[in-house]
Amino acid sequence: MGHGHGHGHTAGRATDRSRLRAVLAITVVVLVAELVGAWWSGSLALLADAGHLATDAGALTLALAALLVAGRPASNRRTFGLHRAEILAALANALVLLVVCGYLAFEGVRRLADPPSVQGQPMLWFGVVGLVANLLGVALLHRRRGSSLNMRGAYLEVVSDLAGSVAVVVAAVLVLGPGYLRADAIASLLIAAAILPRAVVLARDAVEVLLEATPAHIDPDDVRDHLLQAPGVLDVHDLHVWTITSGMPSLSVHVTVDDRTLERLGVGALLDRFSDCVADHFDVDHTTFQIEPGSHRDHEHLGEVHR
Repeated sequence: MGHGHGHGHTAGRATDRSRLRAVLAITVVVLVAELVGAWWSGSLALLADAGHLATDAGALTLALAALLVAGRPASNRRTFGLHRAEILAALANALVLLVVCGYLAFEGVRRLADPPSVQGQPMLWFGVVGLVANLLGVALLHRRRGSSLNMRGAYLEVVSDLAGSVAVVVAAVLVLGPGYLRADAIASLLIAAAILPRAVVLARDAVEVLLEATPAHIDPDDVRDHLLQAPGVLDVHDLHVWTITSGMPSLSVHVTVDDRTLERLGVGALLDRFSDCVADHFDVDHTTFQIEPGSHRDHEHLGEVHR
C-alpha cells in the first residue's frame, strides 16, 4: 500500500510542477503588460495590480521550488525527505497574501481621500488582458487545488489575481462612464476583503501541520474505539496522529493483545488487520503499530511510572 501511495504522490507532484510553470509564465507576461498599461494610462489601480502580480509571481516561484525540493528522496538524516518544504511554502504564501491584503487596504483608503486621474480606455484594455490571462491560470490550477496546501496557496494567489483584474475592469468602466474616480479605491478595498479570510485559513492550516496537530478528518477516540473492537485487543495507548505534508497523514500506536490471540494469529496477521482497519475507516496508509502481549501490560505500566 505504501508503494502505490508513493507513486501517486510523485505523479501528482509532476502534474503540479507543470501547471505551476505554466501559471508562472502567464503571471509574468500579465505583470509586464500591466506595468506598460500603468505607465500608459497613469492608472494606480493597474500599478497596484502589477505589484500584486509581482508578489504572486514570487510566491508561485517559491511554491514551484518547494515541490522540486519535496520530491528529493529521503536520507538517513531526513528520513521523511523534505515533504515539509511544501508546508513552509504554503505558510509563506499565506503571509504574502496577508501583506498584499494590508497593502490594498492602505492604498484603498488613501485613494478614497485623494482619487488619482486615470485614462479609462487603456486601463480597460489592459484590465481585460489580465482578466483573460488569469482565467486561464485559474483553469490550469482548479483541478489540482486540493492536492496540497502548497497548491491551494498557489491557487489562491491566482484567484486573488483574477479578483484584481475584475476590479480593474469594473473600475475602468466606472471611470469611462460616469467618471467615478473613487472606483479604484473601492475595488482595492473589496479585493483586500476577499483575500483576508482565505489567507487566514491557509496560514492556520499550515501552522497546524507544522505543530503536528491531529488532521481535522480524524478523531483519535474513533481510531481507538475501532482498534478496541478487534478480537483479542485489550488496550490501545500511546496513539499519535499527525500530518507529514498535505495528503500524507500518519499514525503510530501501541496495541495490547491477549497472549492466546497473539499466539493463534501471529504478529503479521494482526498488523494486516489493524492496518486495514485504519486505512479503510480513516484513510491513513502510513501507520506504525507496536503490538504488545497482554503479559506486557504490567511492564508498560511500570515504564510509564518511571518516566
